[in-house]
Amino acid sequence: MIKMRAKLRVGSVIPQGANHELVTFHGVAKSDGYPADGADENNTFAKFSPSAKFDIMIANPALLGGFEPGDTFYVDFTPAPK
Repeated sequence: MIKMRAKLRVGSVIPQGANHELVTFHGVAKSDGYPADGADENNTFAKFSPSAKFDIMIANPALLGGFEPGDTFYVDFTPAPK
């Protein structure tokens, strides 16, 4: 059974009318480089998932306004029944 954890950063939050937001996530990376010993969690995630993009339309009123560009989240992928 395949399981995967990704670490994603919010790239943008775009309102879609009064009751929806389009939230775009990207894989974590650093523009200023990593320490020589690689001891940085984002470095580890970037090494094994060097590119990621995930868009989700949020319509849950409890979640609207809860995502800000630059925030990071772990996203767990666990198989669901078919």
